[in-house]
Formats: sequence, C-alpha cells, structure tokens
Amino acid sequence: MEVHVRGKRTNVDDDLRRLAEEKVARSIRAFEDAGPIDVEFTDEPNPRQTEERCRVEITTKAAGQMVRVEAAGFDHRSALDLAVGKLERQMSRLKERLVERHRRGGDKQLNGTPGGVEETGDTTDLRIERVKRFDVKPMTPQEAALQMELLGHSFYLFLNAQTDRYSVLYRRRGGSLGLIEPQ
Repeated sequence: MEVHVRGKRTNVDDDLRRLAEEKVARSIRAFEDAGPIDVEFTDEPNPRQTEERCRVEITTKAAGQMVRVEAAGFDHRSALDLAVGKLERQMSRLKERLVERHRRGGDKQLNGTPGGVEETGDTTDLRIERVKRFDVKPMTPQEAALQMELLGHSFYLFLNAQTDRYSVLYRRRGGSLGLIEPQ
C-alpha cells in the first residue's frame, strides 16, 4: 500500500511522516485493492485561525470510489487523528454498503469516479479558479449520495441511470438531500 505524505506551506518531519503512514495504512486495511493514498498537511497562514491552523487532507480510491476526508486542528498530530477517524468511518460505511449490495444479489460494483479525473487551472478568466473534467457514468441517486458523501462535497453531478438524464444531488440546510433534474 502506497502512502504519499507531503506538506503545503509546511515541512513534514520524519516522525510525523512515519506516524501518518502507520495510521492511514491501519485505517484502510479492510480494502486490499485501495489505490495510492495521498496525505497532505497544510498550514493556514491566517493568524485568526489558531484553533484550526493545521489541516490534513487524505485522498484515496477504494472499491472504485474516491474517498476524501479533511480535518483541522491546533497542531498536525491532532488534525491527523481527526482525519484518520473520519477516514475509518467513511471506509466502514463504504464496506457496509458493498456487503449490503452483495447480500441483496444486485450489482456487485458501485459506479464511481473513473481513474481519469483531470484537473486544470484556468488563468484566462479570473472568476473561475479551477476546472475539473471527468467521465460521468450512469448511477442511481443513492449511489450518487454515497459518492458525494465519500468526497465530502455539498453537491454532485451525475447521469441518472433511471432517467438517462444529468441530475445534481445537493445537501440542503437541514442536512437532507435535494435532487435537481431537467424537465
């Protein structure tokens, strides 16, 4: 299992690097087919964010699904502990969904974000900071909700397998989900 640890606006010492590799590898041990795991430590330069100035983001692909968690804390070790806890919860939730799907006798593979996700920065228009391009595969709204939750996003664009139309799933203020479909 490959664990890539890097720092953004900070230096990651060997002790922190070793600790991150051990904790992340331990938390993802249920998935043998997990892809490389990226762990990024970031220091926020804003002095007003003293309680959350150290951020940790962990990204991996397991069972065809992109899983991304982010946590912030006073120091890198506490942020790492929070992020690893979130990663363990996400992985156990994904494992439960896979087992449940297998027991139902349905499709054994979840539709997921393909490996060819392309991210490019657009510098011609100042309002668009980042453009992401990816292949969209048909999936049910339930699978889209799982993918949105695993990525940690507040919305998710997908091709609805039931209607063969593009739909947007989003999180509402009360915590429930909303679905936008074209007419």
